[in-house]
Amino acid sequence: MDEIEELRATKTLTARVTAPGMEEHLYTPKPVLDHGFIRVIDYMGDDSAIVQAARVSYGKGTKSVSNDEGLIRYLMRHWHSTPFEMCELKLHVKLPVFVARQWIRHRTANVNEYSARYSILDREFYIPAPEHLAAQSTVNNQGRGAVLEGEEAERVLRLLTDDAMRAYDHYEEMLSQDGQQGLARELARMNLPANIYTQWYWKVDLHNLFHFLRLRADAHAQYEIRAYAEAICDVVKDWVPLAFAAFEDYRMGGATLSGKALDCVRRMLAGEEVTQETSGMSKGEWREFMGVIG
Repeated sequence: MDEIEELRATKTLTARVTAPGMEEHLYTPKPVLDHGFIRVIDYMGDDSAIVQAARVSYGKGTKSVSNDEGLIRYLMRHWHSTPFEMCELKLHVKLPVFVARQWIRHRTANVNEYSARYSILDREFYIPAPEHLAAQSTVNNQGRGAVLEGEEAERVLRLLTDDAMRAYDHYEEMLSQDGQQGLARELARMNLPANIYTQWYWKVDLHNLFHFLRLRADAHAQYEIRAYAEAICDVVKDWVPLAFAAFEDYRMGGATLSGKALDCVRRMLAGEEVTQETSGMSKGEWREFMGVIG
């Protein structure tokens, strides 16, 4: 925190474009889960950088768009990517290892993680809050079901806490050089559970960040990574408000329909009664289609 206060107190003149909303976020850690956080380390560009790149790239193709907001919405609506890649964000993230292993599947970012080969990890573990302690879903192999309650919840929390502390005790014992040589850090770390916290610097362009947020801020995403995605959303909407509004409208709030789905919509508008059997869709497709049209 002393380092953060020092960084925030340092003012540097620059000729480049800055985003006032993002300047307020710089360096400040935003708590996530029980011991985690995100904080903005650096950024490049703003809404105007997206517009500038688009007008250079597409020239006459965007002349009919009369304002920056309209152009950004056009770009988002038609799935243009390179203008959004002109903006970049660098975050410092503290997160549980099992969340990091989900997160790293997004391979379109630059990542530098805290090294347990060189440094000793802290005794900090993610223990879910009671309201997020749920049983396995009976309808979704990747999801959660009903929240655990009473003695069952207490038993699980006790196991999670006891196992984490015991593993860390053994980690410290193996590292100890008291009367022995001590095990190498790169080997001792393998005994630690996946809920221990790690940290990394994560740099990504806005186009790929939007892809990350579309998947991880979705209501169906695992709660723990969704908590980080929602914290990042709060930052991004202050950084590029026009682009984020378009993203919310077209990606988070919109839906993509297949050719079969569009055909069904046309038939329904013409007054025809359409069922799953006459739609040409599978049961899964039909269920998702009905979820979209309500």
